Amino acid sequence: MAQITATDAKNRFGQVLEMAQAEPVRIQKNGRDVAIMLSPEQYAALVAESNVPRVNPLIVKLHGESVKRWGKVYEALAK
Repeated sequence: MAQITATDAKNRFGQVLEMAQAEPVRIQKNGRDVAIMLSPEQYAALVAESNVPRVNPLIVKLHGESVKRWGKVYEALAK
């Protein structure tokens, strides 16, 4: 990941935009990360990845089967 100071990013904004097309660019101010610049494709990939269910479908299936089989026990324990 490329790295640049906030001042350099301000002064060379067009160049930073081009850098972001190849790889994410970390922008730092006073030694702290303040922003990451991404290309539209990289951003779309992140958004698509975040929309993927995080629970394994097999776990969901097994949970459903467990509720069918042991539902009355779960209800009794919940009281």
